[in-house]
Amino acid sequence: MQYQEQKFDIPKLSGISEKQIETHLGLYAGYVKHVNLIREKIQELKEDDYVVAELRRRFSFEFDGMRMHEYYFSALEGGRKEVNQGSELVKALAEKYGSWDGFIEHFKEVGKSRGVGWTVLYWDPKGKTPHVAWTSDHEIGTLSGLPIILAMDMWEHAFMVDYLPNEKGKYIDAFLSNINWSFAEKKFNYSTSK
Repeated sequence: MQYQEQKFDIPKLSGISEKQIETHLGLYAGYVKHVNLIREKIQELKEDDYVVAELRRRFSFEFDGMRMHEYYFSALEGGRKEVNQGSELVKALAEKYGSWDGFIEHFKEVGKSRGVGWTVLYWDPKGKTPHVAWTSDHEIGTLSGLPIILAMDMWEHAFMVDYLPNEKGKYIDAFLSNINWSFAEKKFNYSTSK
């Protein structure tokens, strides 16, 4: 089985250029390609334990890079759609962060963390609470077993066509202003229905 690039219907965005999206999608395609390549190499080199062990370590980086980008681009599909203020997602976030705006401010603050990685909104079905966490690279610091509701790419490749590194706050604002919140609401509703 080969993984295939997912295609995304991303309209013209406010504050994030078509060139930025095109460049970023190209990087995503590279993750898909490398996931497939590593899987092939593991089969091919299965007698060389050392090489296979290193490939397996690299696999999680490439695989999570592929998946995190799929969450990221899916949230931009179909164009901006405001969050339903009466939704269960908003209620859960307001309960933990004081209000919807409190959640947005916390999400932005985590996004401004130093380094490269992701700002991720998770749902903890056991604790029945949301968490916003920083994930370094793609796979370090993930909250094990928790469904991802929203992922914001904070690697420079996500914004360097449009913004300088010291302007990452502007990129965060642009990303948040373009989200199709119905995507996050559906992910949340699915995660809470289990």
